[in-house]
This record gives sequence, C-alpha cells and structure tokens, in this order.
Amino acid sequence: MTGVEPASGSVTGRGLFITLEGGDGSGKTTQAELLHEWLAGEGRTVVRTREPGGTAVGIEVREIVLHHRGDIAPRAEALLYAADRAHHVATVVRPALARGEVVIQDRYIDSSVAYQGAGRVLDPEAVRGLSEWATEGLMPDLTILLDLDAVAARGRLDEARTRYDRLEAEASEFHDRVRSAYLGLAEAEPERFLVVDASQPVDEIAAKIRERVALLTGL
Repeated sequence: MTGVEPASGSVTGRGLFITLEGGDGSGKTTQAELLHEWLAGEGRTVVRTREPGGTAVGIEVREIVLHHRGDIAPRAEALLYAADRAHHVATVVRPALARGEVVIQDRYIDSSVAYQGAGRVLDPEAVRGLSEWATEGLMPDLTILLDLDAVAARGRLDEARTRYDRLEAEASEFHDRVRSAYLGLAEAEPERFLVVDASQPVDEIAAKIRERVALLTGL
C-alpha cells in the first residue's frame, strides 16, 4: 500500500497503535477494557478511544451514521466516517503516539473497508484510499480481529440490545459480507493482524491478545 506508514511504536520508541476490529457483538469493548487494564497495570500510559465518537466532532458524526432516521447514501456514509477519522487521528491519535503512549482504538480503516466497502458494496480500494488520505497514511502496529459468525453475534446483540443502530439492524447477508471482508484483510496482512475466535471464553481471548501485545511492548 503505497504511502502508508505504521504507527512506529516499539521500533522507534514512540507510541503503539492497537486497533480492535470485528462484527457487532464480537466483544471489542470488553477486550479493549481488559487490555487497557493490563497495560496500565504494567505502567504504560494508555489512551482508549473509538471511531466514530472519539472526539466532540466524532460524537456528532456517530449520531448521524448510526442513529439517523432514514437512509444515508452509501458514499455519503463512507465520507462521514472518513471525515471523523481525519479529525480523530489529527487531534487524538497522532498526539498520543507522539507522547509515547499506547492507543487502543475500537474500529479504524478496516471497519470502513469491511462495512462500507463489502457491506454497502462499494469499491473496497476506493474506500481504503479515502481513509488513507484522511489519516495521512497512519496504520496500526497491531489489529486484533475478533471473529464471530453472524448468527452468534446477533444472539449476543439480542441479549444486550433493546434497539439496534443502523448497521446492527442490517440483514444477515450484510454481516456475512462484512465478516468475509475482515477475514480477507487479515489474510492479506498477517503480520499486522491477530485473528482470534471470539466464541472462546473472555479470559482466553484476553490472554491471546496480551501474548501478542507483549511481543510489541517487551512486557
């Protein structure tokens, strides 16, 4: 991917950029919390954030893309996510990395490629290129993909939700396309991705994540 740079965490002594990806209901929030607790306990300064919604601007964008009543054209949706991402990286992620901190982020560019590229059936490379331009090529040091089939994920959401957001409410075919896209991304970049079976017990998933992160941090 021409023009794409890693976050340069453990290699240069700067910060470490970790993203969590996966379908809705895969357990990203839980694993982000556990990873944050472990790293903080090891003395690392951690910034935990999400997209969309990691800034004041992002909160407004999140309300539009996830809770707007009525249709949003797929290209408009992709542009809204990219706009949020540009502001978020410029004001939260890059400054934290420059301070040498660990950024743990729920969703990033891979989400747009999977959800808007595959889910909305847009050109995945065009969607990726838009976000790469928006972020000036910043890519994570590690992306944790919590893989879970759409049926199991929907079962979890049914237990936890009284109301679905715009993406959660999409048909199973949409979520199947998203999952396939994620697995394709991980296969194409195995050095960046850690794929974990999200149907496993929470503590087993957390242990696998800590093991991989320890290799990057020297913990």
